[in-house]
Amino acid sequence: MSTKKLWGGRFQAQAEAWVDEFGASISFDQLMADEDIEGSLAHVKMLKKTKILSEVDSNKIIAGLEELQQELHDGKLEFTVENEDIHMNIESILTEKIGPVAGKLHTGRSRNDQVATDFHLYVKNRLPKIIEEIKTIQKTLVTLAEDNVETIMPGYTHLQHAQPISYGHYLMAYYAMLKRDVERFEFNMKHTDILPLGAAALAGTTFPIDREFTAQELGFGDIYTNSLDAVSDRDFVLEFLSNASILMMHLSRFCEEISMWVSYEFNYLELSDQYTTGSSIMPQKKNPDMAELIRGKSGRVYGHLMGLLSTMKSLPLAYNKDLQEDKEGTFDTVKTLLPALRVFNGMISTIKVHKERMYHATENDFSNATELADYLATKGIPFREAHGIVGQLVLKGIETHHNLQDITMKEFKQISPLIEDDVYNMLKPEVAVERRNSLGGTGFKQVQMQIEQAKVDLAK
Repeated sequence: MSTKKLWGGRFQAQAEAWVDEFGASISFDQLMADEDIEGSLAHVKMLKKTKILSEVDSNKIIAGLEELQQELHDGKLEFTVENEDIHMNIESILTEKIGPVAGKLHTGRSRNDQVATDFHLYVKNRLPKIIEEIKTIQKTLVTLAEDNVETIMPGYTHLQHAQPISYGHYLMAYYAMLKRDVERFEFNMKHTDILPLGAAALAGTTFPIDREFTAQELGFGDIYTNSLDAVSDRDFVLEFLSNASILMMHLSRFCEEISMWVSYEFNYLELSDQYTTGSSIMPQKKNPDMAELIRGKSGRVYGHLMGLLSTMKSLPLAYNKDLQEDKEGTFDTVKTLLPALRVFNGMISTIKVHKERMYHATENDFSNATELADYLATKGIPFREAHGIVGQLVLKGIETHHNLQDITMKEFKQISPLIEDDVYNMLKPEVAVERRNSLGGTGFKQVQMQIEQAKVDLAK
């Protein structure tokens, strides 16, 4: 006496409910229900075209699947653990609806190529949404940068004041990071846009299927040419998780700086009340919780990448049940990523920039030391010697609480008689920034060029 499972013909004993629950994936892979029905519709249309199934049977299955699709969209479908996964659930419900003819749907395919197809479709359908959200942030950054081309702030290395820069230049650095993120996800599309359906369990099928037709029906640009690879490949998911991790790292870096810069000590920025929270005990608090949450959720996404890499590490060809572990982390990454991108965009689009505070931070910090060293070098003093001279002047300034721009001309003349009054203008933060006009530099013209190029790129 076989079990009631759709695959149970050779089994005599049935697992207890708790074992079924451990092995089942329906609790999470039901998120691919739409993709599963979409894949089945394409498959049965192919079976009809190739006359593997009769027109009567094919039409009955197609009508049943379309009905299930509508019920799914209306929220009327219910799934059970007993049917293990989304594929068996859909087939079981379809059987209840149209009878035994539903069993012909699985002709020429396996759950192995079916689940791979569903997963490809799931990622393929969501990549454009993620790319769109990234580009929305890029547009916000360009707008904010254009408003702050001549906003002067300290540039940092080692979290120490290094040289004054344009805040617009700073913002465009993150634009550049996000541009690479978009390019990575776009390349990810190439490896996601490959159809596994038709590989069957691992070796292909004896039925005269038409994989090109199925690919066209589902909108795939390419087809796996090796059936073993088709059912066991999860590189496209690893690429997605890797790209998502890099993207979250970029957002996390930005959020870290936002969290610092809204603090009392920096006070460079102020976040909208919409993206902050208060304290249950301290009435004055305005906490950058959304920035902190985005920063924190980066670790969650990293974990999913490392989890799947570890799962895949020693898997032999072709399909193994371990691959059931590929989905939850991916689903959660999508669930984490899309809201994080939207919140991040809202947060930076409503940010208030304290321009005077930023500028003031560059006036008494010796970040113009490089300008003086460069100036001395233009007067014929070897740069290494100029570097040492300025270093001594900085030390003296720290001890006497005087800035480089406070040095008298008499003292400057003692260093070199070639130094003129124009040195004081060179030491101004805004002049220091404006003069750094090398390609890709923080000079105002260069920043504006970055912005204009970004507008062209985004318009494409």
